[in-house]
Amino acid sequence: MSARKREGDGATPSGVFALRRVLYRADKIEKPKTALPVAAIESDDGWCDDPDDSFYNRQVKLPYKARAEPLCRSDDLYDLIVVLGYNDDPIVKGKGSAIFLHVASPDLAATEGCVALKFPDLVEILRRARAGDSLRVAVATD
Repeated sequence: MSARKREGDGATPSGVFALRRVLYRADKIEKPKTALPVAAIESDDGWCDDPDDSFYNRQVKLPYKARAEPLCRSDDLYDLIVVLGYNDDPIVKGKGSAIFLHVASPDLAATEGCVALKFPDLVEILRRARAGDSLRVAVATD
């Protein structure tokens, strides 16, 4: 975790981040029940992670002229994504992009900067989520 998150450092930013909206793979799972805005992930959806591009840290269509991460992945990690309010208001080039709350890998391996939960836990959080809710990312202390 880092209070000084930078693009590509593999750290999860610490702080409090709004739950902006939900993206899901309609070809793999049911539309999640939530009060948050929800949209299906299309096969050509991506997320720009190129700090030099004008659409840095925004959803784009692939193929894209700059570096962008595909949202339609072959694994299950992006079957359900919560877009977090990190580095989006305003966007600061190089501060980090594509920081999501998403499905954890089966072995609960570390992410490259996102927060990941087991699928049933993520579904339950979304069921309870309301507009204005946020996620606090902090180191636990005794």
